[in-house]
Amino acid sequence: MPPKIKGKGSKVGGQKKKKKSQALRRDETRQAIASRERLQERLQELEAEVERARSDGEAVYAEMNRQYQTLRKETETHSHRLEEEVKVLQKELETCQREAKTAKREAEQALAERDKTLAQLQAYVTDMEAKYEEILHCSLDRLLAKLTTVKLEWDEAALRLHDKHKVQLQQFGLNPLDL
Repeated sequence: MPPKIKGKGSKVGGQKKKKKSQALRRDETRQAIASRERLQERLQELEAEVERARSDGEAVYAEMNRQYQTLRKETETHSHRLEEEVKVLQKELETCQREAKTAKREAEQALAERDKTLAQLQAYVTDMEAKYEEILHCSLDRLLAKLTTVKLEWDEAALRLHDKHKVQLQQFGLNPLDL
């Protein structure tokens, strides 16, 4: 019969702490993933806004060019009115271009912030992986040390048991090697 192992009560408490720590890490990981997904959704929304603004700017620009060509072909009597309208349309174009530049700058800032956040998250994940690896190695090393100790105890107990049975067999006049 193997010797009783002392200190089992403290092992249970250690496991509870370990499980609590693992749950906290899982929760932090889930939060990081949810945050990353929200950022990705926001990025997609911003990219769609930039694309809509770019498309709108191009459409306005194309429409103004078409109107300008049409107005130029009209009679000379309407030329003054057309020139004023072109000036108005040019001001609108400038406004749209300024708005498009602003939207582009905002999108670039959002992308830079996203890249920064992604880099921070990647560093966090890398750090977590290193910590998990360290914990795993420490746990495996302790387990190996315990197994080595237990193996030595079992080997000693087995040798004592073999010697005891050998002596008993010899007392009965039997040769243990013949069995």
